[in-house]
Amino acid sequence: MSAEHPTIVAAIEAAAARLDAAGVSYGHGTTNAFDEAAWLVLWRLGLPLDALDDVAGRPLSADEQAAIDALIQQRISTRRPAAYLTQEAWLQGVSFHVDERVIVPRSLIAEPLADGTLDAWLGEDTRQVLDLCTGNGSLAVLAAMAWPEVHVDAADISDDALAVARINVDRHGLAERIRLLHSDGLAALPGPYDLVLCNPPYVNSASMAALPAEYRAEPALALAGGEDGMDFIRRLLAELPQRLSPHGVLVLEIGHEREHFEAAFPALAPVWLSTSAGDDQVLLLDRDALSALSVS
Repeated sequence: MSAEHPTIVAAIEAAAARLDAAGVSYGHGTTNAFDEAAWLVLWRLGLPLDALDDVAGRPLSADEQAAIDALIQQRISTRRPAAYLTQEAWLQGVSFHVDERVIVPRSLIAEPLADGTLDAWLGEDTRQVLDLCTGNGSLAVLAAMAWPEVHVDAADISDDALAVARINVDRHGLAERIRLLHSDGLAALPGPYDLVLCNPPYVNSASMAALPAEYRAEPALALAGGEDGMDFIRRLLAELPQRLSPHGVLVLEIGHEREHFEAAFPALAPVWLSTSAGDDQVLLLDRDALSALSVS
């Protein structure tokens, strides 16, 4: 390898060093500089993202190196998540279109959905699924893929988000089984639903104020949950029992807000589902537990 013609892996290593030196933040599909750089470099070269081992030693042309340098500089100077630059993100290995109209899909609900954990709470009568706060539609798509017999309502208050969700529903050929609905919370959704998946805005005010620039590039509507992060969730838990079937369950993501959740709902004893981020970020409640809840 000469200095004039670095290999792909050398370009990735150099890009990773630039990203780290610039202090960019990760968390929108990668967790470290090397993986972020590999994503951007391989995408810029039009190569499969799982092909690094096969192409690592290939020399780059001067034009390719210049294109990579420009993309890395764009990532650094704009602090836009890589997914916005490439307009693609993955959840459980499934590709989704993404742009600034929606947050980058990363819901931990995808894990128990895809690995079969949720199947224990479903039954033969599970037919109607709701993905509330659907964003780009990724959880709705994964649910339809996991359970071919169900129909999914994918709802969001944002028309922009629903437009992105339409792209993904059509991309995966699921328009006959996923219905996209505009709704402020549950207002336009009569139900009854056998399963509700919800990754709502739950970030508390103090955390919102401290978010890195990459997260501030996302629509605040999809993140900000009020002073304690529970504003949307209070409404949801109060209204949901009337929208659930007798055997219905809610799977709710609350991220790092367990302390605030338990302070807001001390009478609840949810089932906490294991995820790669821990055992306290995704919870499950059945209709009986929700019906017994008195929300002030």
